[in-house]
Amino acid sequence: MNYAVILNVLGNFLRFLGLIMIVPLLVAFHYRDPLLPFAVAIVITGTIGILLSHRYRAEGEWTTKEGFAIVAFGWFTAALFGSIPFMLDGIGPLNALFESMSGFTTTGATILQDIETHSRSILFWRNMTQWLGGMGIIMLFIMILPKLGVAGRQLFRAEVPGPTEDKIKPRIRGTARILWTVYVVISIIQTVLLMLAGMDLYDAVTHTFTTMSTGGFSPYSQGIAAFDSPLIEGIIVLFMFIAGANFALHYRTLYIDRYSLLKDNEFKFYTVIILIATALLTFSLWNDMGENILTSFRYAIFQVVSITTTTGYATTDFNLWTDPARIILLAVMFIGGCAGSTAGGIKIVRFLLLLKYSRNALFRSIHPKAVKPIKCNNRTVPDDVMQAIVSFVVIYLMIFAMSTALLSLMGMELISSITASIATLGNIGPGFNAVGPLANFDVVPPLGKLLLIANMWVGRLEVFTVIVIFTPEFWKK
Repeated sequence: MNYAVILNVLGNFLRFLGLIMIVPLLVAFHYRDPLLPFAVAIVITGTIGILLSHRYRAEGEWTTKEGFAIVAFGWFTAALFGSIPFMLDGIGPLNALFESMSGFTTTGATILQDIETHSRSILFWRNMTQWLGGMGIIMLFIMILPKLGVAGRQLFRAEVPGPTEDKIKPRIRGTARILWTVYVVISIIQTVLLMLAGMDLYDAVTHTFTTMSTGGFSPYSQGIAAFDSPLIEGIIVLFMFIAGANFALHYRTLYIDRYSLLKDNEFKFYTVIILIATALLTFSLWNDMGENILTSFRYAIFQVVSITTTTGYATTDFNLWTDPARIILLAVMFIGGCAGSTAGGIKIVRFLLLLKYSRNALFRSIHPKAVKPIKCNNRTVPDDVMQAIVSFVVIYLMIFAMSTALLSLMGMELISSITASIATLGNIGPGFNAVGPLANFDVVPPLGKLLLIANMWVGRLEVFTVIVIFTPEFWKK
C-alpha cells in the first residue's frame, strides 16, 4: 500500500474542496449572512490540503487498492471538512457530520428541525454538497487534476456506480469531462424551466442541485409542497426521471444515437417499474383514501419517481397514507435508479440480471445440460459480473438487516428502524413514522446516527469500496 500516494491525493482533494467553498462564501456575502463559517472552513480545509500535498509525494505505480482507499477516504474527508460550516453555524459536531454526509452522499436525510431558521448561504452549501456528490466529487477531481493520468482509472473504477464501469472515451479524464458536461447542461436547463415556472433564482438553483443529484434537500421544511404548484412538480418529476437514468446513455442519445435510451434494457425496465408502481399507487390513493383520480395521480407519480430515483422529495406526508400505499413505496425503496445515474439503491440493472439469473436456474433444473448465457443489451454477461452482483445484493441486505436490528436495540420502533436503515443505505432520505417526510433524523440516538452515517457512506460507494478497506487482506503488501 502506497500511503504517500493516498495522503498526497487527499491533500490535493482538500485544496480543491477549499476552493469550491468560495462559492457559498460569495452567496453569504450577497445575502449579508455571516462570512465566518465559510471563511474558517476554507482556511482549515485549504491549509491541511496544502500541508498534506507538499509533505507527501505521489510517486510510484497506483494499484486498485490505492484507488479504493482514495475514493472511500476522500468521500469521508469531504463529509468531515464539509461539516465545518454547519458546526460554525451552531449545529453540534455529530449532527453536522450527519448533515454533511447526507449531503455529499445525496441521501437527503436531515437532522435540522426548523430549516428556515438557518441562513440562506448555509442552506445553499447544504444543497450544493448534494450536487457535487451527485455526479461524484471524485470524478470532478479526476477531470480537473491532469497529473492523475492513468491513475485516474483506479479512482473511476471505485467511484462509478453500477456492476461495470461505462467508459465513453478511452481516457478516463475524457469520460469524466463528458459526464460532468452533460450533468451541468441538464442542470442549467432545469434551473431555467423552474424560473419560468415561478421560482426565483435562489430556489431554482438550490432545487436543481438536489433534483439532478437525486438528493432531495430543500431550503424549506415542507420541501416541494411549499410551492403547491403542479407545474413545478411536473418539471421536477421529469428531471428526477432523467437523473435516475444512465448519464452515459444521455450523452449517446444527444450525440451518437438518439434511440440509445429506448434501446437500453435497463432503461426500459426502469420505465416499466415506475409506470406500474405509479398505476398501483394511484389506484390505492383513489380507492382507499377517497382522493379524486387526478390528485391521486399527481401524488403517486411524484412520490414513486422521487423514491425510485432515491431523491426523497415529498409533496405530501405519505406517512399518513394507508398501509397498501406505503408498502408500494417501501418496495421501490429497495430498487433504486439505473447504473451510471446519480441515484442510489441496489440499481435496476442488478434486479434485471438477477431475474434473468433466476430464470436460467429454473431452465437448468429442467435442462441440466443446456448452456444458456445471461444477456443484457445483446451482450453476454460474464460469470464474474454475475457473481459480483449476487455478492453485492447479499452483503447489501445483510447490512440492512444488521442496521435495522441495531436501531431496534437502541429503542427505535420497528417500522422506523427498517425505513431509517433502507433510507440511508439506499441514499433515499425520508422513511416512515419517526423518520417520515415531515419529520427528521434528530430523534435517532447518537450511536444510531453514527450507524446511519456509516450506512450513507457505504451505500453511496456501492458497498464494496468501503467494506473492502476494513478487511485485513486489503492492508497486506
